[in-house]
Amino acid sequence: MIRVFLVDDQALVRAGTAMVIRSQADMLVCGQASDGDEAVRLLARTPCDVVLMDVRMPRMSGVEATARVLEAPTPPKVIVLTTYDLDQYAFAALRAGASGFLLKDAEPEDLLAAIRTIHSGDAVLAPSTTRRLLEHVAAELPVPPSDGDPAAALTERERDVLLEVATGASNAEIGRRLHLSEGTIKTHVGRVLAKLGLRDRVQAVIWAYDHRLVRPR
Repeated sequence: MIRVFLVDDQALVRAGTAMVIRSQADMLVCGQASDGDEAVRLLARTPCDVVLMDVRMPRMSGVEATARVLEAPTPPKVIVLTTYDLDQYAFAALRAGASGFLLKDAEPEDLLAAIRTIHSGDAVLAPSTTRRLLEHVAAELPVPPSDGDPAAALTERERDVLLEVATGASNAEIGRRLHLSEGTIKTHVGRVLAKLGLRDRVQAVIWAYDHRLVRPR
């Protein structure tokens, strides 16, 4: 059973989302909060697998709440919800550790698929979406450290794969470009994430931009 916690300052939105989740045999709503501060307090004592977090809320934003929630020893996965796909708040939430974001007008089946996907350990958005967001806010990216090659731990092939991941390409697309099987690409992606201490492909895209391995167009 996937335990889902809802965080949104609009009661009607929470009620509608809860109705969708409760219609599924493998999900339940384990709690709700109307702002980030309440979410942090309740999640500290509420077992939860996935948090649906609105990014723009009073008292404490979804960005700060995401960072605070993920400080727990065994934190839940966080999906941030936003009205616009080029939302700087959503980007900040990804930087804070969220595993992806969805638009608030997503279809119910897309929301449910995202919850199941993130619960299984994958990211919940196409890396290409993250890439567009990064390009939109590129001026705010930090200046990378200049002491050596940040990807020195990677083999040449792993570096090639990371650069392809940063373009938003799928494993199948990367395999075609590099003339390797999809399974081999999946193995390389796993090694890249492990060596760089990254959780998922979304974080890999952000890491590549942060360290200027790729640059906005």
